[in-house]
Amino acid sequence: MLEMSQVSYQVGEKWLLDSISLCIQPGEMLALLGQNGAGKSTLLKVLSGECQPASGAVTLSGQPLQALSTNRLAKQRAVLPQKSRLNFPFKVLQVAMMGRSPYRGERYKASAEVVYDALKATGTAHLSERVFTTLSGGEQQRVHLARVLAQIWQPSEDNQARYLLLDEPTSALDLIHQHSVLAVAKKFAHEAHVGVLAVLHDLNLAAYYADRVAILRNGKMLCQGEPFHVLTPATIYHAFGAIVKVIRHPERERSPLVIWTDQTESQLIKADKKSVLQGINKSA
Repeated sequence: MLEMSQVSYQVGEKWLLDSISLCIQPGEMLALLGQNGAGKSTLLKVLSGECQPASGAVTLSGQPLQALSTNRLAKQRAVLPQKSRLNFPFKVLQVAMMGRSPYRGERYKASAEVVYDALKATGTAHLSERVFTTLSGGEQQRVHLARVLAQIWQPSEDNQARYLLLDEPTSALDLIHQHSVLAVAKKFAHEAHVGVLAVLHDLNLAAYYADRVAILRNGKMLCQGEPFHVLTPATIYHAFGAIVKVIRHPERERSPLVIWTDQTESQLIKADKKSVLQGINKSA
């Protein structure tokens, strides 16, 4: 289990994370939601070990992250940041092969085969001989996803749990590739028994693909749980200030569908002020 317990993180006088507790279980996909500036990317950086918390603990399989070697950590968790800059004229295959760097010098299963499988899973195998910098932003994003998938594609020799951390993996993608990328992530979670955390902005993508959803608000954990329990009108109003309706998805009964309404806050409260405030207080 990859877990953070009562973690706080401070920059200057501002607390970006305040007493956050969150865990990712192998075999599940967790979506992290929240407004811009809520602390989502900061949480991912702390959870991955890139940033050290001011207080609290982050552990991987019960061990503090700082107690693990860089190589060990690289074999157990892979991170796809919001932006992965690469300005050198590498071919796509070379970029994806970078994900296999933790295994250099080891007698391990053929890296070329692993990388091909990761490229195929992300729909980029046909681009393998293209120069990376000539690709569109969405194509580059999918190649970087292939790179991090290749990093933890197979269990390590001691069969330690693996985790995939994705920061806005659909931000540069068109509709079909948004769904295909999240479908790959969910399949990877369920079939390869990998714990996946995806920072998302689209509530309906989160509802459709995530096993659990967590929502941050101003650096604090507002709520977490199964999509139907978390993505309620009251919670969404409290987290985003958005007035929505939530119904059962017509194609997937276990998933809610969030529908934007044209109501203003004043209209909503005038219509049903008591129930709205009760719902918001309950979800806080």
